[in-house]
Amino acid sequence: MKTLLLELFTWWNSQTMGTRFFTWRKGEFVGEDEFGNKYYKERAGKKRWVIYNGLAEASAIPAGWHGWMHHRVDTPPSEETYHAKHWQQGHKANPTGTPAAYRPHGSILTPEKRPDVTGDYEAWTPGS
Repeated sequence: MKTLLLELFTWWNSQTMGTRFFTWRKGEFVGEDEFGNKYYKERAGKKRWVIYNGLAEASAIPAGWHGWMHHRVDTPPSEETYHAKHWQQGHKANPTGTPAAYRPHGSILTPEKRPDVTGDYEAWTPGS
């Protein structure tokens, strides 16, 4: 019951009822990645989509599937022996909004003090 309610009222949890219906009607399963995301293509067209395993986080698509999703390659990684290039990094979750997010010096969320301004900046004062 909980899954049904999530599909009805949220788009960020895996899929919606509309996506489920469209996938059932027009989708063809292509493959699944190591994170459990499932990839589909339209039977009679060029549309491709992913149903995420959990939260809909676009950065959770591995490099090989990203190329297929964006029509850079025609063959999905599930139909070939895809090996990531040496310069391609593995997936790292987007840390925005978490304690692991980047916080520069001077941010109100860090204990460090912002560096003092050097001579290359002159503050504007009204009326001068």
